[in-house]
Amino acid sequence: MTKKSEYDLIIVGAGPAGTSAALYADRLGLKSLLLDKSIFPRDKICGDALSGKSVRILRELNLLEKTRNLPGAHIKRITFGGPKYQQFDLHLKGDSQGRNDEGFSIRREIFDEMMFRSVQEKGVETLEGFTVKSLIQEGSQLVGVSGTLEGVTEEKSFYGKIILGADGAKSVVARKMKLYDMDMENTSVGIRCYYEGVKDLTDQIELHYVPELNPGYLWIFPSDGIRANIGVGLSKDHAKKKKINLVKVMEEILSKPPFAERFADAKPLEKPKGWNLPLGSVHRENHGNGFMLLGDSAGLVDPFTGEGIGNALVSGKIAVETAKVACDANDLTSKILSRYDQNLWDELGSELRVSTKLQNLAKSRFLLNFVMGRAANNEGVREIISGMLANEIPKDQLSNPLFYLKLLFY
Repeated sequence: MTKKSEYDLIIVGAGPAGTSAALYADRLGLKSLLLDKSIFPRDKICGDALSGKSVRILRELNLLEKTRNLPGAHIKRITFGGPKYQQFDLHLKGDSQGRNDEGFSIRREIFDEMMFRSVQEKGVETLEGFTVKSLIQEGSQLVGVSGTLEGVTEEKSFYGKIILGADGAKSVVARKMKLYDMDMENTSVGIRCYYEGVKDLTDQIELHYVPELNPGYLWIFPSDGIRANIGVGLSKDHAKKKKINLVKVMEEILSKPPFAERFADAKPLEKPKGWNLPLGSVHRENHGNGFMLLGDSAGLVDPFTGEGIGNALVSGKIAVETAKVACDANDLTSKILSRYDQNLWDELGSELRVSTKLQNLAKSRFLLNFVMGRAANNEGVREIISGMLANEIPKDQLSNPLFYLKLLFY
């Protein structure tokens, strides 16, 4: 550890992963600095969905009521649609105490600012408009960051015991530490556009695995009563190989049945915007001497639903718990920080593996049609899928091929 260390933690990126980490660090008595290149509030291209997993973390952080009062939609169901436009609903499942059986769809501009201001209210040091340009190392140990404040050319350096890279899919920390890998096969590209005037928005988020996007999907998420979050997601590898223009495909899908009537009076409120989603379909390296990667920086987006906020919040908690052990032991090496990787994948790995299997199933239009058709007409199949997504099915069953035959022939 460098004697110049000013902080226990320097957190790069103030999205859900970074703010979650800052709030848990405050609870555990760790001195942290939270940096972000933007000035809040700021938009972040996203589907905006907050799952039951997000609700659990928000409850732990005493932010659930504050979240409920934000402009947005209260979610109770997920609607899945298949290539033949068959549909079925899954109600969000809570825990054994009946909690966390709700979700939200809240614009990131609003949700992220709430999280960021909550960090500031705790007295945690924050710095907006600061772009990290380089990392500071002593030998193989990462000990700090250097960058510039918006409108200032002179670089400023900060030193910390542990650096948390929570700076998204294009993470500077990951790239500078040689861990960044676009990995086209395990990265999706998403296109988002806010619309007003979309009909039949209720308490559900919708994922439609339409034939024009196979093996991708269209999402329709209610937002704040005025607008809806509409988008499409597809494997970056597939989109490139097939030379698919996602903006044009989305416009085409919305102009035809069964969506045309719902969008007859709808108007886009912005130009469609795109971003990359590093999927948790592959276990990526996420730590080293003096640093850990969180959220999208660690590639934790759900491969089947594209949801990443819940996993980002969880990663912030687990990273800080690991950092506390490391700081108390005065051991900041990769060996002790490997506990983060182990605990993170103990928590999320089973669910990510199931979602990867469901993503692979979606690549076969025949199988996807078959399962969607059965789920639409068979409550038992819906319960199985719901249990898989809620991480309620034992790991030994999920690793057994016979389990998936049960899904097909229940």
